[in-house]
Amino acid sequence: MGSEWQHGLFGCFDNFGICIISYFVPCYTFGKNSEAVGDSCLLCGLAYLVPLLNIFAALQVRGKIRDQKGISGGCLSDFLYIICCPCCALIQEAQEIQGPGGMSMARQ
Repeated sequence: MGSEWQHGLFGCFDNFGICIISYFVPCYTFGKNSEAVGDSCLLCGLAYLVPLLNIFAALQVRGKIRDQKGISGGCLSDFLYIICCPCCALIQEAQEIQGPGGMSMARQ
């Protein structure tokens, strides 16, 4: 585990489509990120709308993405990213999933 994220935390505009979707409908992006790591898209998308539950769910999904991709980091850094810049963290996760060999946000 020593890899880095493909896109930086503030690389939101690397994929303008994901950026716009995530800004206006973050629960959709979160649901698709959750689905990519094996969780329920609908349940996680709804969980993202509930205060405090959204933080817990976001920590779980971000951790799973890091584990699957072999990205270094920990729960504390994930927590700080999610609290300080939730939209940027969400977009970074979506771009990581969609990266080379990753899934797209579109229904397949």
